Amino acid sequence: MRQSCHRLLEHQQAGEEEPPLYSPIDRISVVPDHVAREADTKLTRYATTEEDEATLRELLLSLQRQVSVMSMNLSQKLDDLQRGDRQLETTVALCEIRTQLQELTKSVESCQSEVSEVKRDMVAIKQELDTVQQVKEEIEELREYVDRLEEHSQRRKLRLLEQGLTFFLSYAILAAVLGMLQFGYNTGVINAPGRNIENFMKDVYKDRYGRDITEETVKRLYSIAVSIFAIGGMLGGFSGGMIANRFGRKGGLLLNNILGISGASLMGFTKISHCYEMLFFGRFIIGVNCGLNTSLVPMYISEIAPLNLRGGLGTVNQLAVTVGLLLSQVLGIEQILGTDDGWPILLGLAICPAILQLLLLPACPESPRYLLITRQWEEEARRALRRLRASNQVEEDIEEMRAEERAQQAEASISMRELLCSPTLRAPLLIGVVMQLSQQLSGINAVFYYSTSLFTSSGLTEEAAKFATMGIGAIMVGMTLVSLPLMDRTGRRTLHLYGLGGMFIFSIFITISFLIKEMIDWMSYLSVVSTLSFVVFFAVGPGSIPWLITAELFSQGPRPSAMAIAVLVNWMANFVVGIGFPSMKALLENYTFLPFSVFLAIFWIFTYKKVPETKNKTFEEILALFRNSNGSIRAIIGCGRRGPPTSAPPAAPFSGPGQRLTMGSTRARAARRSHKGRCQLLVSWTEAQCSPCPYHHTTNVLNLCD
Repeated sequence: MRQSCHRLLEHQQAGEEEPPLYSPIDRISVVPDHVAREADTKLTRYATTEEDEATLRELLLSLQRQVSVMSMNLSQKLDDLQRGDRQLETTVALCEIRTQLQELTKSVESCQSEVSEVKRDMVAIKQELDTVQQVKEEIEELREYVDRLEEHSQRRKLRLLEQGLTFFLSYAILAAVLGMLQFGYNTGVINAPGRNIENFMKDVYKDRYGRDITEETVKRLYSIAVSIFAIGGMLGGFSGGMIANRFGRKGGLLLNNILGISGASLMGFTKISHCYEMLFFGRFIIGVNCGLNTSLVPMYISEIAPLNLRGGLGTVNQLAVTVGLLLSQVLGIEQILGTDDGWPILLGLAICPAILQLLLLPACPESPRYLLITRQWEEEARRALRRLRASNQVEEDIEEMRAEERAQQAEASISMRELLCSPTLRAPLLIGVVMQLSQQLSGINAVFYYSTSLFTSSGLTEEAAKFATMGIGAIMVGMTLVSLPLMDRTGRRTLHLYGLGGMFIFSIFITISFLIKEMIDWMSYLSVVSTLSFVVFFAVGPGSIPWLITAELFSQGPRPSAMAIAVLVNWMANFVVGIGFPSMKALLENYTFLPFSVFLAIFWIFTYKKVPETKNKTFEEILALFRNSNGSIRAIIGCGRRGPPTSAPPAAPFSGPGQRLTMGSTRARAARRSHKGRCQLLVSWTEAQCSPCPYHHTTNVLNLCD
């Protein structure tokens, strides 16, 4: 029974049909009665148990059904929940996807915008690269053209260097330097007859006022006669540029002789008129004449001289000055005209150079540079060159002048104010001014004006002092002749340095000789020797080079204004030394030359640092020395009808010569402008490390074509 129940439970748990409680074998078994009764009793109990089991079975079945229903509902709920979770997740995911899609759309739009910008940048870069490549190609063309120009210029320069000195060129130079002879003569003529002139002033003063004039007043009047010459020189030198541009170099010299004749006549008739004011007025007029000569003569000679002879022929200016000085000293000795009756004639002889120049100069041609560049008279310039060169082959000279004209066309009518404000011309102007100061503030004028009294104070007799003064003039002439060939061999700068250095050394010796002349008798001779050596070194360098190099440093346009300023400074320094040296001598006594030693040292340092060498250089090359700053490569290019073709179209508006254009994202080009049928372009370029453009290209426009 227990086993049957166990099987029933197992079957119920297994979900099978209930098995029968007894097997058929049990039902047919024969059992005893007592066993049967017990069995009936037990069966009755079992029947009750069977009912309970049935109920339990029903309950179990009901429970199974309920569990099944609950399981189905739970599964359905779970399925429903699972389907709801998926929909929620999908909705959230879709929202996230939608948000990401919107952000992606915005990113795509931004990328598209950036791509468009990149495309535009790439197009611009490509255009820039094309422009750079085109610029490179043009630069190569420019370089080739510049090389051809340099080769042509070198051949032209070699032909110019082969030119020699002709008879007519010598004649023209001789006629022109008579003006510098006038300057030298009137600088030294007042020195020797100083005592005679002072006696004349005393006599005139006594006749006028009935009393004797004081010695101090006589010295002051004589000092005025000496220094008023420099005041006239300042006026004449300053107006030299205006006269040169208005009347020409030759025309200005011819007109200037009227002043020379007038001034010499006034000085010559001073004693007859018994009026020393006429001497002052005559010295002033002759000073204006000499001031104009110092501006016009170097200008004329530098413009007519061949390139290879310009230095030597420029030294002829100083040679004429020294000859005039020597002539005035020789004629001023007592045995000739250094007397009370002869000194008016000595001063009046200044009329001779003026009259001689009036006779000789009309046969000479005008300056070819003035005719071609300033007046634009090419045929007259050619005729002048044929006469000066004694040859019909003058194309090299014409081309050299044309090159100078192109280089300075923008400054063709430059004024004095523009000259002072121009950065390019400021450096050569400063050099020209300092060179003129190195001539006058070196102390040489103190020697010229007061050499006789200087030697007398050194211990020489008056007669010996006059002969020593003549020795100064002779040495000046001899050393100037020696410097003629050296000028184009050694160079201007080198000779100037030698001259300033020697003058510095011997100015120290002069001071030493003054200090110990009373202790040692022969020191007076050391003073004379030192003074003569001082003059020797002056003749080698500072005597001639300032006049020459000032004219060389400037081209045709600014040259007259520059010469006017330089000559004005020269005459101002001349006046300061002439009027101030007696007072300085009285104040410093034996240390009189010490300030000049300081100036000489300063001028030597300036020359060494700043002054360029101009030997065998054309005016165009000298101009390039000051234009080519910062190591830039520059080339002068002709365009239009007179130059090689160029593909540059007009672009940026052009304001005038000297405009600076820079190539950046677009290519800048100079516009063209008509100027006498020619054009010029000054191009410079320098390498730079930048991207995408490997070059920074700048263009300086000098002159433009039509």
